Amino acid sequence: MTIILYLFIVILLTSIDQYSKFVVIQNMDPGEKIEVIKDFFSITHVRNYGAGFSILQNATVFLSAVSILAICILIYLLFHEKKLSFLSKTAYLLIISGALGNLIDRLLKSYVTDFLDFLIIGYDFPVFNVADCFITVGCFLLIGELLWESRNASD
Repeated sequence: MTIILYLFIVILLTSIDQYSKFVVIQNMDPGEKIEVIKDFFSITHVRNYGAGFSILQNATVFLSAVSILAICILIYLLFHEKKLSFLSKTAYLLIISGALGNLIDRLLKSYVTDFLDFLIIGYDFPVFNVADCFITVGCFLLIGELLWESRNASD
C-alpha cells in the first residue's frame, strides 16, 4: 500500500506543477508579465535555461543528471530507512515531485518554465515555479526536523 500511496502523491504533485506550467505556456508569451498584486506579485513567463537564481545557464545535461541522482537517492532512502519520520517522508516526496517536475521540463524543452514573480520590500526575487516551491518546502522541513532533533538530543 505504501508504494501506491507514494506514487499517487508524486504523480499528483508533479501533475499540479506541470499543469500550472502548461497554463502559463498556453496563455502567455515568454517575457510577458501580468501584475496580480501591484508592486508585490506578478505572473511572469520566463524560460530558465539554468537552475535556481539562473545559475548554471545551459547546463541542461548536468542539471538533469543531478536531478535524476537526487530522485534516486531519495527514493532509496524512502524505502530503506527503517526509522524515517512522517515529516521526512513528506519532505522526500515533495523534493522528489519538484525535482521530477523540473526534470520533465529540461528533458522535453531544455529549459524550465518559471512564472511566480515576487517583489519583496523592493527586492525583485528570482522568478520560480510550483516545483521549486515543493523542493524548497521539502528542504525546510528536513532542516527543521534536523534542528528539532539536535535541540532535543542536547536537552
